[in-house]
Amino acid sequence: MPVLLILFGLFFATRLKFFYILHPCRSIRAITKNKKDSFRALSVALAGTLGVGNIVGVASAILFGGAGSIFWMWMSALCAMSLKYAEVYLAMRFRKERNGRFYGGAPYYIKEGLRKKTGEKSAFFLSIIFAVFCVINSLTTGNLVQINSVSSLLPIAPMLFGIAFTVLAFLAISGGIKRISKVTSLLIPILTASYVFLCVIIIIGNFSEVPRAISMILKDAFNLKSANGGLCGFGIAKALRYGVSKGVLSNEAGCGTSPAAHASADSCDPHGQGCLGIFEVFVDTILLCTLTAIVILISAPITASSPMELVLQAFEQFTGTLGVIAVTALSVCFAFATVICQYFYGVESLSYVTRASAIKTLFTFIFCLVLLVGAVIPVSLMWQISDLAIAIMTIVNLICLFVLREYF
Repeated sequence: MPVLLILFGLFFATRLKFFYILHPCRSIRAITKNKKDSFRALSVALAGTLGVGNIVGVASAILFGGAGSIFWMWMSALCAMSLKYAEVYLAMRFRKERNGRFYGGAPYYIKEGLRKKTGEKSAFFLSIIFAVFCVINSLTTGNLVQINSVSSLLPIAPMLFGIAFTVLAFLAISGGIKRISKVTSLLIPILTASYVFLCVIIIIGNFSEVPRAISMILKDAFNLKSANGGLCGFGIAKALRYGVSKGVLSNEAGCGTSPAAHASADSCDPHGQGCLGIFEVFVDTILLCTLTAIVILISAPITASSPMELVLQAFEQFTGTLGVIAVTALSVCFAFATVICQYFYGVESLSYVTRASAIKTLFTFIFCLVLLVGAVIPVSLMWQISDLAIAIMTIVNLICLFVLREYF
């Protein structure tokens, strides 16, 4: 998966002539021309990407892959920007309109884009496969993983936390995309600004340690000393695996989920919306993940046994109990925003398979039930299932993007 993402990302970056790196002003102008509704669609997409991945995911990458994994997160983000642009662009090109609302995403451009090249049956089969695993992903990565990562943070019984979280989530998702977009457009700017402010204050107060942290990232990324026997390069492979995989968990570029949110915008400009997709990856991985990593790396030597423990230790060292409370509250709110966004992705994918209202009602019930259960039971198996779902979605999506490369 890391190799595929980097290779495909480099391919599309080359095909797009690296415009988002070489000509950032053009991208910014394209973004500013978008309608207000496009930024609401962006807030929904950001809600699906910003969250546990930016905090726990980064800590997990450092804990298990070393500081060098952050370098590979950066590299994966630069590659992921081209993939995000490509999938959002295609989502805008192949979206549909029904009852005054735009809808679309990966299943639609997989089917419509591939049918003339691979045949109707093959295109339909791949689109259904993607949609089914997107539903599974919404129940695992977008549901169980999120609530399980934050359920033990608050000093209340997990069951009570699960009930309160589920009720609030149901109130948000019961209003459909309009209510979800309203909630996320309110939450995401506040949460992002608050987290950035907290991290920047810590970094400024300990700025003398920042060069050391950057040095650790760069040295660890290409550290061959950790290789044992003939396994030359194992250190790089480990850092690469955790850096890229956690980067994907965080920004979701290449796996084809967020195009569903972008396709719902009223904007008629695929390029402008694609540039918003690039901005989404920048905020998620280059900005927030980097800030989290720097705060962790300038703290005391790592002694934590779990990713969340590592995050809390780092913030507590610099800001005391107040910092722990702030990170806890932000983590819960980020997880909430991700959950309601991932519900939207699941429903959109399910609607592609069947429009039966009873099935949608059943999915909503199952989603809320899984959310409640996820607060009180270990979900180590769910991490593996979510990895599998993301892998299959990504492979199908990357194949489709490559076949449809003529659009870029």
